[in-house]
Amino acid sequence: MKKHFLFLFSLLLSLGVWAQGQPGSERARMESERKAIQKELRELQEEYNRVHKNKKATLGQLAALQDEMRTRERLLGNINKEIRILSDDIYTSTLDLNRLQRQLDTMKRQYAHSVVYAYKNRSSYDYLNFIFSSSSFNDALKRVRYLRSYRSYRQQQVNTIRETQAAIEDHKQALLAKRSQKNQALASQTEQFNELEVKKKQKDEVAAKLKSQESALSKQLASKKKRDNQLKSQIAIAIRRDIEAAQAAERKRLAEVRRREEEARKAAAANKPAAGSSGTTAPPVASKPAAKPRNSDYVPLNEGELRLANSFASSRGSLPWPVDNGRVSIPYGPSKVGGLSFDNPGVTIETPTPGAAVKAVFEGVVSTVSNTEDVITVLVRHGEFYTVYSNLASASVNKGDNVRVGQSIGTAARADDGDGGQVDFMLMKGNTRQNPSSWLRRR
Repeated sequence: MKKHFLFLFSLLLSLGVWAQGQPGSERARMESERKAIQKELRELQEEYNRVHKNKKATLGQLAALQDEMRTRERLLGNINKEIRILSDDIYTSTLDLNRLQRQLDTMKRQYAHSVVYAYKNRSSYDYLNFIFSSSSFNDALKRVRYLRSYRSYRQQQVNTIRETQAAIEDHKQALLAKRSQKNQALASQTEQFNELEVKKKQKDEVAAKLKSQESALSKQLASKKKRDNQLKSQIAIAIRRDIEAAQAAERKRLAEVRRREEEARKAAAANKPAAGSSGTTAPPVASKPAAKPRNSDYVPLNEGELRLANSFASSRGSLPWPVDNGRVSIPYGPSKVGGLSFDNPGVTIETPTPGAAVKAVFEGVVSTVSNTEDVITVLVRHGEFYTVYSNLASASVNKGDNVRVGQSIGTAARADDGDGGQVDFMLMKGNTRQNPSSWLRRR
C-alpha cells in the first residue's frame, strides 16, 4: 500500500512539473519574438517621426503608419497567444492544486485513523500480548517486524503530508505568479489596442490630407506612371536582348556539337574495312539528341549562370536592402489613395536624403545602364533573375561589369514629392515580375 501510494504521489508531482515546463518554454520563445517586434516598432516609430516632420502629407507617411499598424497587430497576436497559454496553464495548475489538496485530505484522514487506533491500543501490555501470542518464534519475529514497519509507515505518512503541503504551497505561489503575468499581459493588450486606435486615427488624418492634396499627388503619380511605363519598355527590351543572345549562343553550341558528330561519323566511315576483309568495325559514335528551347522566353543557362540562379532563388526573404535606412513608400502592386489608383511594378523606397548609395542586393552581371530624361536605371542579371534599380541620380557601373553583394552601383535621386531621396526597385524572373518585399529581409 505504501509503495503504491508513493508511486502515485511521485507521478502526480512529475506530471505537474512537465505541464508547467512545456508552456514555459513556449512563453520564452514568444517573449523573444515579442522583443523583436517591439524593437521593430521602435524603429518604425522613429521613421514615422522623421517623415512626419514634413508638414505636407506624403505617401511615405501613409506607408509608415500602415507598416506600424501591421507590426502592432502582430504584437497583439503575440500577446493574445500568451494570454491563451497562461489561461490554459492556470486552469491546469488549478486542477493539479485541487488534486494535491484532495490527496492531502485523504492522507490526513488516514493518518488520523492510525493515530486514533494507536491511542486506543497504546498500552505496552497489548503490544507484548500481540507478540507473545504468536504460535512460533518465527511468527513472533514477523510480528515484531510488522510493528516496526507500521511505525515506519506512520513516520512516512508524516513526511509525505509535509512534502504534499510544501508542494501545494509551491503550486499556490506559481499560480499567483501566472495570474500576475496574465494581468500584465491583459494590461499590455489594452495598451496596444489603444495605441492601434491612435494609429488608425493618424492614418485617417494623413489619408484625408492626401485627398485634399489630390491634384499635386495626381501629378506625382502621373509622372511616376510615365516613368514606370518607360522603365517597363526598357526592361523588356533588355531582357529580350539577353534571351536572344543566350539562345543564339545555345544554337551555336548545338551546331558545333552536330559538326563534331558529323566529322566523327565521316572519320568512322573512312576507316571502315572493305566488304569481306577481316578486321574490326569501329563502333558508331553515340549521338545525344540536341535539346531545343521550350519557348521564345526560355533562357539557356551555362553551369555558372545556373548555379547563380539557384543561389538567388534560395535567398528569398534574406536579400539585403538596396539602400541603408530606406523604407517602402509605395508598395508593390495596385494601391489606392482617395480617388487615385495606381499599380507599382516594384517597390518605391524612400531614403532620408538624396544621393544615398544604392547597392547591389546580389552578385551578378550588369545587363544594362540606361538614361532616359535624366532618370538612370541599372539592370543586373543573376542567371534567369534580374534586379532593377531606377530613379538613380548617377551610376558607378557599366554594362558587362561583374558586381558583388553590397557593391555601390549608383546614388538615389530626389523623391517625387521633393522630400528626401527615392529609388524604384524591381525584381524579375525572366519577363515575370516578382514582389520585391517577399525577397528583401525583414528589418
